[in-house]
Amino acid sequence: MFPGNVNPKQMQTIMKRMGIRVEEVDAQRVVIEGADKNIIIENPQVMITKMPNQDIFQIMGTVVDEEKEAKVEIDEEDVKMVAEQAGVKEEEARKALEENNGDIAAAILKLKG
Repeated sequence: MFPGNVNPKQMQTIMKRMGIRVEEVDAQRVVIEGADKNIIIENPQVMITKMPNQDIFQIMGTVVDEEKEAKVEIDEEDVKMVAEQAGVKEEEARKALEENNGDIAAAILKLKG
């Protein structure tokens, strides 16, 4: 697209004519949220290439993955069953189910043990 022997000042002029601007963003941290984990970039260098119809982000830095903790939904019927089987109050049964990621058998064993 561009000749190989263009100096940086000429490149900036050409890009400006095309409506392309490059800016640096002063960022402390970048977080990309995914379905099962977050990607965290510490001490990032962030550049935005702004074009007429879109922005392109270029990010460099130290990458850290953060696993997301899956939130388990506890069914009311499960709470009642665990409470009845273990002979405890429903609040205790719910707590045991939450601690055991919804595993009914493990919750009952924990409460009886």
